[in-house]
Amino acid sequence: MSEAGINAAADGQVPAAGASGDEVLRTEGIAKTFGAIVALRHIDLELHRGEVLGLVGDNGAGKSTFVKILTGFHRPDAGKIFLEGKEVRFRSVKEARAYGIETVYQDLALIPQLPVYLNLFLNREHTSLANIGWLSKHKMRRLARQYLDEIKVNIPNIDAEVESLSGGQRQAIAVARATQQQAKILLLDEPLAAMGAKESAMIIDLVKDLSRNRKETMIIIDHNHTHLFELCDRLAVIQRGTITFDKPVKDTSIEELTDLMVSSYRAQIQAGQRELRAS
Repeated sequence: MSEAGINAAADGQVPAAGASGDEVLRTEGIAKTFGAIVALRHIDLELHRGEVLGLVGDNGAGKSTFVKILTGFHRPDAGKIFLEGKEVRFRSVKEARAYGIETVYQDLALIPQLPVYLNLFLNREHTSLANIGWLSKHKMRRLARQYLDEIKVNIPNIDAEVESLSGGQRQAIAVARATQQQAKILLLDEPLAAMGAKESAMIIDLVKDLSRNRKETMIIIDHNHTHLFELCDRLAVIQRGTITFDKPVKDTSIEELTDLMVSSYRAQIQAGQRELRAS
């Protein structure tokens, strides 16, 4: 267990370790305010093992605040978070990671000048038992090759520096590093941003393989509706601090989602115009 996990256990707050069926995450009545600004009013959400959820919302809708609560950056003012049926409270990002919440941000947090295999083991490098402090590079190479092959990520040379790879390959390495840490939930921030068709196909295939064959559970934040329909099993829309739409992808369409978002945007503009006239 990590240091954060040990500290949590010492306080009587033990990381969840398998409980109710295939439910991985449940939130009940999550609310958050910043002074006079209500960021979240009431967020109820469920996420099941192997499910890929697309989280949608305009700027200011509360999407970013909700994600920051899930990752331990913010604490909710009200509401509860359950992981595998057990209530948890995150006091920091480090503690959320100890509970199995991993995030891959757009900057990927890779070191471009390091080879692929060392990036896969950043901050958890293997060392030689005979010489503590000496990196066991042979072991890390072997494990990196084994894991990338296992999840079908095509990186021919794991000694290549990350800066020499394509955007899709870099994204795949960042996802592989997070899933290798046995995350309960993986959050992906704009995973297909600025990628061509070939690179996007690589990440789409990786996400689908991880969810279907390895039962990885993911939340994807993306403003591109086409990306969401390619990647996700279900979509949830946050508007004005609450979830207003929650459907399996198979039961909705890009047109329905776009109409909903356009209607919401127009309503916000009209509300802003009324406030201007009243002031």
